[in-house]
Amino acid sequence: MTTARDALAARLRAAGSVFAEDEADLLLEAGDGDPVRLRALVQRRLAGEPLEVVLGWAAFDGHRVRVAAGVFVPRARTAVVVEQAARRLHRYDRVVDLCCGVGAISVALLGRVGALDLVAADVDPDATDVAAENIGDRGIVVTGDLFAPLPERFREAVDVIAVNAPYVPSGEVATMPSEARDHERLVALDGGADGLDVHRRIADGAGAWLRPGGAVVIEVSAAQSAASAALFAADGFTVAVERDDEVDGTCVVAVRSA
Repeated sequence: MTTARDALAARLRAAGSVFAEDEADLLLEAGDGDPVRLRALVQRRLAGEPLEVVLGWAAFDGHRVRVAAGVFVPRARTAVVVEQAARRLHRYDRVVDLCCGVGAISVALLGRVGALDLVAADVDPDATDVAAENIGDRGIVVTGDLFAPLPERFREAVDVIAVNAPYVPSGEVATMPSEARDHERLVALDGGADGLDVHRRIADGAGAWLRPGGAVVIEVSAAQSAASAALFAADGFTVAVERDDEVDGTCVVAVRSA
């Protein structure tokens, strides 16, 4: 006997969903027994909207973080940044979540470490609006270009700068899945000709904000990791590339000299 869940999963599978059963469960939960609401959610999903935007939240490092249309949706692979940053933090340390998007890294670090002196920053005001909701009174959210909006008291005092900056080469944006290419703003995806334009700017500017021994933990693709690490090394950082196969994530850890 075919259930409503089975029928919905079949429709999602026919539309190309790889995880049709899981998506069906989440959509049924979001519909909350209201057939009109469920129908609207399913139609949006079948039309190609990202599941997370349809639901209004994304799962990240054990949390549900709010997302919104047009704003970068957190990816599971960014948990490698959380893991490496959390290893270097204690309660009440100073942290910058740079290029914060919806503040997923902030939420995860607060969950893992506890209270932090945290500032989340992004150039996209729609992203920082959502980040402010996700972070609440547990940190400060500011809008502006990279380090420009950070409070002066953070200068040469930050323990960790955790970053998921755009790193897709401009010429490869068009090859990304439609859910990213068509539903997330270019500013959150396009990293310039080789994908590392923002990495260069962060390598050049981070030293003025880190305490001696403080670290930048920045996501990158495995293929770009050596080039990104070289940028930080050229600016005097001690660098290492860290990989988490479980989440398919790679990051560069760049430590400011003491």
